[in-house]
Amino acid sequence: MTTAPIQLDTYKLGFIGAGKMAESIARGIVQSGVLHPSRISTAHSNPVRRSAFESFGVKVFSQNQQVVEDSDVVIFSVKPQVVKDVVLQLQPLLSKKKLLVSVAAGVKLKDLQTWAGSERFIRVMPNTPAAVGEAATGIVFHNMQFGFWDCNMTSKQYYLNVLVFGLVMSLGGAATEADGELISKLFGSVGKIWKADEKLFDAITGLSGSGPAYIYIAIEALADGGVAAGLPRELALGLASQTVLGAASMVCQSGKHPGQLKDEVASPGGTTIAGIHELEKDGFRGLLMNAVVAAAKRSREFSK
Repeated sequence: MTTAPIQLDTYKLGFIGAGKMAESIARGIVQSGVLHPSRISTAHSNPVRRSAFESFGVKVFSQNQQVVEDSDVVIFSVKPQVVKDVVLQLQPLLSKKKLLVSVAAGVKLKDLQTWAGSERFIRVMPNTPAAVGEAATGIVFHNMQFGFWDCNMTSKQYYLNVLVFGLVMSLGGAATEADGELISKLFGSVGKIWKADEKLFDAITGLSGSGPAYIYIAIEALADGGVAAGLPRELALGLASQTVLGAASMVCQSGKHPGQLKDEVASPGGTTIAGIHELEKDGFRGLLMNAVVAAAKRSREFSK
């Protein structure tokens, strides 16, 4: 049996789960113009969450079943601890005509397929910033790797790191190459595409999925340092945020190693090397490395 193709001009997108993750992705898709908000839906009973989606035109149902029935592409955006129960509950509605996507950290494709009773599944791992502009997206699909990396950024752009994986399926019950291209275009509209393999997924979760939170802490700490040095809070936060954005842009655009860029800023006996000395004394590099490893370990625990 041939898998029915998704009609690109008319397909509807549904989110099971209406939290910050789903809101971030949906907002980015709408803002990019790839889908009109009338073609996107979710479900929630909480008035605050309903209002968040309705504010940019997304249709909000009262039940998840209604979302599945209304959608051609269904994104499961729920916590990994509950994704199994949610998928099993909706299984009778998950026909092979629907393309299924999961953003649950650490939950393997083989398990998702078993619970859904369908192999037309693609796995994704986004993070949760509220606005979208630059994403890193990885795809492995039908033994083909395709993608690109381009991290040109402006001060008006924000981050949504997205990691997408497909898997070779059996004939008749599989996600097709066209499905992979659809998801690539959908998430590519809110950022960039990165090629990778599912075996690296837990490590990528630790770095790219959780990494923005580490950077937020760094920005907050830089701003606090500015306040401690005498700056007004608003000025300190603005300078800290723009400093991080500018440094990331330099890494992406210059092609130079971060260590080389650091050396170019740190003149002999100057202010920067004095600050770097303090960071090294307190183990700054090791702390960041340990954070990535700990998050990757936690992701692997979810799969068990």
